[in-house]
Amino acid sequence: MNGLPGAALLMLFSTSTLLAACEPSSAFFGFMGVTSAIVFANLGAAYGTAKSGVGITSMGVMRPDLIMRSIIPVVMAGVLGIYGLITAVIINGKLDPPDTYSQYSGYAHLGAGLTVGMSSLAAGLAIGIVGDAGVRANAQQPRLFVGMILILIFAEALGLYGLIVGLVVASTASVKGTDLCTSFK
Repeated sequence: MNGLPGAALLMLFSTSTLLAACEPSSAFFGFMGVTSAIVFANLGAAYGTAKSGVGITSMGVMRPDLIMRSIIPVVMAGVLGIYGLITAVIINGKLDPPDTYSQYSGYAHLGAGLTVGMSSLAAGLAIGIVGDAGVRANAQQPRLFVGMILILIFAEALGLYGLIVGLVVASTASVKGTDLCTSFK
């Protein structure tokens, strides 16, 4: 058969039939990972900032001297938005052209974006609730400040855990997701 030995013909057959064409829709999942990371992280940051800001404003009426000390929950909530931004930029940088972008990479990037976004959303909810109640309580009893800060740190850690896992998933997707499909062009 065309002068090719049997083993070479079998190898040619197996490589051309086992790898399916890359799905053009795989890029959709990668971009949804980018979107999920930034949108959900910013929702958490916005809620944490707004809820803590209400508590700071309410507390500032009674104790204006404590306003700057009470800004900590707002800063911690803002960091959650940065987690989403970092992840979105990293995932976007790892997106390949659609004709070589595998479904594995698309799903991994979606998973990474959702991990960071949802973790940051949960952390923002916790920071907002603790920040609101904490700054109001701190105005009445200053010894509660250290306890409030510790609770805020543990709430922020939830977002940090999501960031770490999301970055690991996004970085391994480019290694494990290569050569899984052929170009559809």
